[in-house]
Amino acid sequence: MLCNFAVCDLLNIDYPIIQGGMAWLGTVELVSAVSNAGGLGVIGSGDAPTEWLKDQIRQTRERTDKPFAVNIMMMSQFLKENLELILAEKVSIVTFGGGNPGSYLPGLKEAGLKVMPVVSSVALARRLERLGADAIIAEGMESGGHVGETTTMALVPQIASSLKVPVIAAGGIADGRGLVAALALGAEGIQMGTRFICSEECIAHLRFKERIIEAQDRATVVTGESIGHTVRCLENKLTHQFAVMEKSGASKEELEELGRGRLSSGVIQGNIEEGSLMAGQIAGLINEVKPVKEIIQDIMTEAQQVLDVLGQLQAKG
Repeated sequence: MLCNFAVCDLLNIDYPIIQGGMAWLGTVELVSAVSNAGGLGVIGSGDAPTEWLKDQIRQTRERTDKPFAVNIMMMSQFLKENLELILAEKVSIVTFGGGNPGSYLPGLKEAGLKVMPVVSSVALARRLERLGADAIIAEGMESGGHVGETTTMALVPQIASSLKVPVIAAGGIADGRGLVAALALGAEGIQMGTRFICSEECIAHLRFKERIIEAQDRATVVTGESIGHTVRCLENKLTHQFAVMEKSGASKEELEELGRGRLSSGVIQGNIEEGSLMAGQIAGLINEVKPVKEIIQDIMTEAQQVLDVLGQLQAKG
């Protein structure tokens, strides 16, 4: 019942669950595990060079014969080179984040790729559908990393009502209840990042995983509002420093310099106070590290249980 969606047919996956394209963490270990478990694994290219991405694509193909995608960040200095690589390596699915990929869609579609941009507004979703997007990932401000201004609850139904292509909900989703809620809002699937950080296969530093498990509902903050590059992270010394500098009127260049290299420092090296710990508001719901396969199976089981309860309520009515 829960697998019979257009997005599953579109992507040739068993379950309507997509892994977020997390920079530094969307590596072969996590990607292949998600795809092998029936979801869609996504290599997070971030600002990584082309040789790194080529190695990740080839290693992933050695570990899974299931579909997987590559996420391209529009702000990457290797954007064009990585898109050329995707075409050369015949990757079948690409997701985009951090900007408007409209100018690249015609060429990618002509080459036969399935394209799923991440958006935070109805206007951009409509424009990208007209340009040939196969599905739209509607991401609310609850998500970790770069965020928009609209919540998932408000954004998803507005985008779903405006488009004909499948919509995937992202931001603030980590369990079966979130999947059912997304379906009720008009989505055909979900994308998760923070939940997959706390998987056994994710290469995130143990101290970062522990901070997520310890997180409460108000553990995250948003920085970068003064320069128009809002980022949601777990609160720490670095986010406090950002807040102080923003209030004092620091320039865009000063803030960018402060943030340089901080993501890998936090999520890979485990510098939990001075590194950037990108995570979503749903962190407060995550309380253990589990294998990817178990995470996906638990979500599907819980979602079906929720639907069964709702069906019983309807029958009583």
